[in-house]
Amino acid sequence: MRAVFFDMDGTLVDSEPLWWQATEAVAASLGCALTEADVPAVVGRSIADTAGHLHATAGAGAGTVRDIARELLAGFQELVARGPRPLPGALELLDALAAAGVPLGLVSASPRPIVDLVLAGLGADRFAVTVADGETPRTKPHPDPYLAAARALGVDPRSCVAVEDSPAGTASAGAAGCFVLAVPSTVPIPPAHGRLVLNRLTEADPELLRSLVAG
Repeated sequence: MRAVFFDMDGTLVDSEPLWWQATEAVAASLGCALTEADVPAVVGRSIADTAGHLHATAGAGAGTVRDIARELLAGFQELVARGPRPLPGALELLDALAAAGVPLGLVSASPRPIVDLVLAGLGADRFAVTVADGETPRTKPHPDPYLAAARALGVDPRSCVAVEDSPAGTASAGAAGCFVLAVPSTVPIPPAHGRLVLNRLTEADPELLRSLVAG
């Protein structure tokens, strides 16, 4: 196992509810109410993707996608600035991997301002590379962010593990060739070839992650 890449929102920190809250507030300002049907367009998706979804849902009079994206970013940034808490097992797994000498990367669908806010609490020095939305040609669910992280570390993604919580992130990591440890936060993720699904991050350790690559 050459490296382990972590998603951020919903994987390392409990920020998915904050993202939903920010999206819900913007949707309400556009005269829309979010439902379960909106979850795939919100959870694990980029601000641009979600803004496009809200724009299409609200229809005429919604302003531009760029305007909606700006409101989403401002609302989410305000909530994240209060400091989302690390999820159970997150810091312990990061520390255990670091102690084992495994390089770590952060691969997020959030933009750089949000990533840097969270890293200020988690510790930016934990990660050898970080990739945020807007820093690759395409974001999740496309493979670009994980391919970029692997290139930055000079490793083959097929020798790496990605830890994800959403279908979009899982698809991104899998398409890049990474083995995936999925710990679903909101939307169920089925097991698949090259993918292990756990109920919680506290069940993971370096040996388990190595076993994914080894076999």
